[in-house]
Formats: sequence, C-alpha cells, structure tokens
Amino acid sequence: MEERINIGTNAFLYPMPMVLVGTTAQERANFMAVAWAARVNGNPPILAIALNQRHYTPAGIREHRTFSVNIPSVDLMAQTDYCGLVSGRETDKSGVFAVFYGELETAPMIKQCPLCMECKLLDVVSLPSHYLFLGEVVATYADKNCLTDGRPDIQKVNPFVLTMPDNNYWSIGQQVGRAWSIGKEFQG
Repeated sequence: MEERINIGTNAFLYPMPMVLVGTTAQERANFMAVAWAARVNGNPPILAIALNQRHYTPAGIREHRTFSVNIPSVDLMAQTDYCGLVSGRETDKSGVFAVFYGELETAPMIKQCPLCMECKLLDVVSLPSHYLFLGEVVATYADKNCLTDGRPDIQKVNPFVLTMPDNNYWSIGQQVGRAWSIGKEFQG
C-alpha cells in the first residue's frame, strides 16, 4: 500500500453539485451559485445549503422563509459562474435568467434550468462562518425534455460539478454501475 500524506484540513467532498439558489431580495429575484448543497432527509424531502454569513442571499431566505434550488445544465455554466462572482447587493441578477414562481410565490426559479426545487425554510443552523439552511421541498419542476419514464435523466439534465480547492467545473461522465445492486457481486 502506498504511503498516506497528511494534506491538512482544506479537503472537500468530490465532486460537489453546482446549483443556483434563488430567493427574493429587495423585491427582486436573486440567484447565487452554490456547491455546498445536499439532500439530507427522505420523507419529507429536505435539502441543505451552506451559505457564507457575509453573502447577500441569506437575508432574502430569512425574510421570506423560502428559497429555490435550481440545477443548471452545462449550457448555463457561464451564467452560473457569473452568479457566484457578483453579489446581489451591488448587482441586479434578476435579468440573467427567465424567472417563474410556484406555489410559494417568493422562491424564484429559473426556466432554463432542467430541474428546479421550491423549498420552504425549516431551520437555520449557525456555523462559525456559514449558515446551514434546511428547506423542505414542496414542489419540483422539470423540463419534460430532461425526463425518461417520468424521472430526471442525468444525461438529459447534463449537470456539472465543482471540485475544490482546485476550483474546476466538470461534466458528468458515463454510468459505471447500478446502485444497491453491484455490491451483491462482492457479497458472493
């Protein structure tokens, strides 16, 4: 076995999904590029997003108690990156995308994104540098062209991911196995 080298604490999970978090801030749609996002509960479906406390987006989530999680395709990489480069405090990002609203009315979603999840805020956990927002998914909106048999198809969604600390975006590769199945081969 090769020798292990301690590389410190600045390690991340590989890879991290890129999403756009939408909220209403100062009565306009605002979107922020986020990679620290995950589903953390089955039923009800709950998503967690971690946002730096200094960012503009947390105030909109706290005010309206709603947010959206939009999954952009590779085709939206430049717009997504832009939404991570500029702050909604100084830049109106409401015109970057075509916007629509669902039943919550204050969680703006992006028409160009293949998948959009509308969330109501359940809880906020204060961490040393970030807030962890927990939101219950109340509805998911999908572009019908990204579905196969009524379910999201990762090849049609064509999402991209982020790796840190090298700060690179990656597209999704080929399927390499079937979950909850391939391990049966190991079981023998």
